This record gives sequence, C-alpha cells and structure tokens, in this order.
Amino acid sequence: MTLPDARLERLAVDTIRTLSIDGVQQANSGHPGAPMGAAPMAFALWTRHLRHAPAHPDWPDRDRFVLSPGHASMLLYSLLHLTGYAVTLDDLRQFRQWGSVTPGHPEHGVTAGVEATTGPLGQGLSNAVGMAIAERRLAAEFNRTGHAVVDHRTYAICSDGDLQEGITSEASSLAGHLRLGKLVVLYDDNHIQLDGPTAIAFSEDVVARYDAYGWHTQRVGDGTDVAAISEAIEAAKADPRPSLIAVRTHIGFGSPNKQDSQKAHGAPLGPDEVRLTKQAYGWDPDRTFFVPDEALALFRAAVGEGEARVSAWNARLDAYAADYPAEAAELRRRIARRLPSGWDATLPVWETGSEVATRNASQDAIQTLAAALPELFGGSADLSESNLTDVKADGKDHFEADSPGRNLRFGVREHAMGAIANGIAYHGGLIPYVGTFLTFSDYMRGAVRIAALAGLHTVYVWTHDSIGVGEDGPTHQPVEHYAALRAIPNLWFVRPGDGNEAAAAWALAVERPSVAGAGSGPVALSLTRQKLPTLPGTKERAREGVRRGGYVLREASGGTPGLILIGTGSELALCHAAAEALEADGIPTRVVSLPCWERFDAQDAAYRDSVLPTSVRRRVAVESGVSLGWERYAGDEGAILGLDRFGASAPAGTIAKAFGFTVDNVASVGRRVVREGLRGRVGVRGPVPGEPVHHHG
Repeated sequence: MTLPDARLERLAVDTIRTLSIDGVQQANSGHPGAPMGAAPMAFALWTRHLRHAPAHPDWPDRDRFVLSPGHASMLLYSLLHLTGYAVTLDDLRQFRQWGSVTPGHPEHGVTAGVEATTGPLGQGLSNAVGMAIAERRLAAEFNRTGHAVVDHRTYAICSDGDLQEGITSEASSLAGHLRLGKLVVLYDDNHIQLDGPTAIAFSEDVVARYDAYGWHTQRVGDGTDVAAISEAIEAAKADPRPSLIAVRTHIGFGSPNKQDSQKAHGAPLGPDEVRLTKQAYGWDPDRTFFVPDEALALFRAAVGEGEARVSAWNARLDAYAADYPAEAAELRRRIARRLPSGWDATLPVWETGSEVATRNASQDAIQTLAAALPELFGGSADLSESNLTDVKADGKDHFEADSPGRNLRFGVREHAMGAIANGIAYHGGLIPYVGTFLTFSDYMRGAVRIAALAGLHTVYVWTHDSIGVGEDGPTHQPVEHYAALRAIPNLWFVRPGDGNEAAAAWALAVERPSVAGAGSGPVALSLTRQKLPTLPGTKERAREGVRRGGYVLREASGGTPGLILIGTGSELALCHAAAEALEADGIPTRVVSLPCWERFDAQDAAYRDSVLPTSVRRRVAVESGVSLGWERYAGDEGAILGLDRFGASAPAGTIAKAFGFTVDNVASVGRRVVREGLRGRVGVRGPVPGEPVHHHG
C-alpha cells in the first residue's frame, strides 16, 4: 500500500471532520465532538486495515466495523460516503431527517455498511464480541487446510460511556476468557462526557482493567498520529488475544472555543464556531459539505480494492467447492439464510395424557433441530442444567478459547449475553439462542429491545416462567414479565401450554424470517419448570395453531360456545379441565390457546373471529401474571383471572390454590361470567409484601 503524504492525510482527516460538523449543523441536532476527535483513528482503520467492499456491503468475508458510541454517527456516515457506499452527499445533508438513510444513531438495515444498531452505550462493543465469536465458530466449521473461506476481523470504536456501562464489563470479561484474537477495539479516550470531564465519575485505569480481563492492551498518546495508531492496530492483529487500544483524543478537535469541552459533545457547534473551526483547519468557512477531489480519490480507492477482494474470495470459494462440494453448498445455504428441506421433520411429539415440562420439551426440540440445523448455536447464563439448552449430540463440545464448540457458556452475564447473541445474528451464518430464567430477562431487556428494533433472528429460552417455580419465591417468580415483554414491538413472545406447543414454538422461532409478511426479529419462548399434561388436540393442531398465534383447542358441545376460556402456558390445562366441569353444568365452553399475541393479532379478521368470535362476549382469560393487556381478548363482558401482585414462597400447589389458579376456581369464575355478568379483573390484587393474601375471585 502506498501511503499518502502528510498533507493529503491531514486533508482526508479534515474532510471527515468537516462533513461531520456540517451534517450536525444542518440538522441543528447531533454530536459533532466525537467525530472531530476520532477522525484520525477512523481514517487509519478504514484506509489501512479494514478489509471491506463498498459495492458489496454484504460480502460474507468482510471485516466488521461497529461504532459503539452511536451518537457519533456522522463519523460513520461520512466514512461510508467517502469510501463509496450508497450514502450520498444529499444523504449527509438529510442527517436526522424523516425517511433518511442517515438517522440520528446508526440503524442496521437502514444504511448500507452499518453493521449494527448502536446508540445505547455498551451494546455495540458487546455486539462486536458476538461477531468475533461467530467468525471463529464458522471458521472452525468450514475452513480446511489450504482453504480459508471464513477469515476476517471485527473492529470497534468505543467511548468512555461504553466502558462505564456494566454490559461491556460482562462482554469484555468473556472475550478475554475466550481469547478472541480477531477482535480489535479502539478506545476514544477523550476525557469528556456529557456532564463534564470523565474525572467527575470515572477514575479507574481502563487499560489495567483490560489487562486483567486477559486482553492485549496498548496506549497511543497522540490521537492525531495516524502512523502510530496504524502501528498499534498492526500489533493488535498479531496478538492472539482481543485487543484494546486506548487513543488519547480531543473532543471537538480544532474548535477554538469548544475543544476539550462537554459543549462539543451533544449540540451543534453553532454557525460562528463552525466558521472559526474551518478556518483553523485552513478550509473555506463558506463551503459546506465540501469534499476535495484529492481526498475523495484517496477514500474511493476502497471501491476497487473491495472489488479485488470479493473477486479473490469468490475464486477461493470456487476452489473450495471443487475440493469440498458438500461443505461449500452448506456454506452458501447458511450465507443465504435458507433453511434446508425437512429441517422440522423430526420434531418431537407427545401423546395425550403424558406429562412433560415445557423446558424439557424445548430440550428435546433443540436436539432434533440441532441435528438438522448446524447453524443453531447458543447457550445460557450459567443455567444450562436448568434451561436445558445444551446440544447433547456434541457431548461436552463447549465453545472455549481452545475449542470452538457448539455450546456457549456465558457465565452470569445476562445483559452481555443478549447483546452478544445480537452480534452473532448480525454476523450471519448462525441462528443464536440464549437462555436464563424468565425473571432475569429484565437484565437483558436492553439487548432484547435492540434485537426487536434491528429485526435480528435471535431466540430466547426463558424458563421457570411462573409462580409454578414455587419455593424459590417472588424474586424468581415472573408476574409482570409477560406484559412487559409483549409490549416490545416486533418481539414474538410465545408461552406454550404443553410439550407439543413447545415444539411448535421452537419451529416458529426457527422459521420466523420466512413467515410471509412477518419480517425478521427475535422470538421468546416462555417455558415451565413444572410438568404439564399433554392436552387433547395439540398433537394434531399445535404446529399450525402456534404458528398463527392462537387456535381453538377444545370446541364447545354443539359447536356454539356460550363461554370461551382463553389460556396460555401452564394455565391452559386449567382451562381445559374447567371446560369439562362447565360443560357438565350445561354451559357449552370453548377453550382457546393463545400462546403468541403478536402472531394472533397479525392474522386476518376472519381467522381471528373464527377463534374468538365477536358474537361470544362471555369470556375468561386465565394467566398467572399481571392482567394488563388481556382486556383486548376478554372483552367488555369478560373476566380476567390474573395475578396483579408478586408471588410467594411455598410449594407450587399451595401458591396456585391461594391465588385461585385451580380448576375449581376457573370453573367458578366461568359460571359467574355466564350467570351473573361478572366482568373485569377478578384475580389476586396487590397487597404489599407481608400482608395477608386476599383472594377476590
């Protein structure tokens, strides 16, 4: 590579800076300071090290770049425009505007070249850990002697704010343990955050912390020294450990009145300061969005270099296919995110009357799916023996520093686990799944929300999903979680009612991206620890019923219901048994299983009315969680048997009886709805902890 002279290098760096300044000023909104300070490190990385192809942003063997401080998005958009991605100068002028491809924070799927949705600090760096894990796993699966078809690195820029977030401590600790040598992180060490100098809240030795994590660490004292930064990146690439390079930068670099001040962090410089800053750079202060021809030519060399890289990789792939045709065909399938034919042919089936906890049904489904889908890859947060997430066919084949196996061990790091799974999903070639107790989904909610926003195909295995946990008590009994998770747009929350529904839920999770009109996104499986009976009809109807989000599990005598019982999860069996008692009383009762609200609501009106006909207004919804949201299905003449308070520590049967989750009480509520017009919330409401439980149902 022929390096530019110092004058051209400075011109190119200042082009990044001025485009970032102008984008923020035009929008009258944004964060100019970080792009101004980090421009030299970004220039060094993007022009000397990053192996990418602007005309082929989805080239599978590209290096990944993640801008973890997403507020510095104009830095990334400027680089994408300059190096030849489908981001125009007009797009830069539309920064933060409606419908633009340059939103305030980078969004995966919106802008060509954006690898991850970032902005919530710490998520991006943790995503980068997941991308590095994915690269290692795929390389182990597909590379052969003389054939390196998966061989790339993951780079990230992070900020002080990223490193203050606990999620990055979790992710970085795991990355060091796994010795992810193809992960390189550049730390924009500018000593400033929104409230002022970082010293007001952040005095630790970050480099020493990363030394303790087992990372390779370096310091670059002058953040404008492109050569020194490049040398540090080269040294990082040569080390077998993940690398952190702390680069001492200056926020708002070149701004006469705002450099090294929080005033450059989160607001435009202002017209006067923009002029002064451009003059300090030696630029015409009256020109906006100006790209000198010399600088553009330097950056646009990436287009031709990218074409050559893609061509060389295609040739390598062809040579690989000649020697390993089956492996090449599998790699191409995985890259295209296509499911193989017959992938679901051996899903487990349970006979009516048998009993199985849905977490155990999930375990069995994982085994059959893993045999058909080698891309299924995951683990849990130190709960594999409780979540039952291990792929047993591979024995003790764990993903470790010296063994890129199939079962991931995340340790007790739920938030990082969620973001790492997102990184694996961003990378492609794998379907990540991760597990913990449902109550601890709170710890990973930030990552779950981003997965839903970015449309990532991630699967959550959340077990111990109700008061059925029993003696562990209210700390481990999720009650508000169903409603809270259903509130996340684009997350499919599935609470299966028996083993057959659990297997169907796994099938839905795997096939989500191919469900017509659905779009990709995460799927959450809410599973029981306790055994549940296999219900009549699920063997035949669960697969299609779960896929549609809800279905008629038991029809009323005569086919015309006078009452509809609606249940999910462990309460579905209560509804089924209660229907038998109600029928004996002369009340024709339909039972509807509604495991996934999001899928049910997406069905056409005719199907929804066939399951929950508007003509039948007497309904009871039964779920051992907060009643919020159920009114849409119970209707204005129905009742909700829920739990609008925390649980308790006692044997599961005792708790269920105390809170009214029994066959007798469900039947009693059903009778009262039909005969007395009982309506509204009739479950247990919220005394403060320690007060006696009063049952109002």
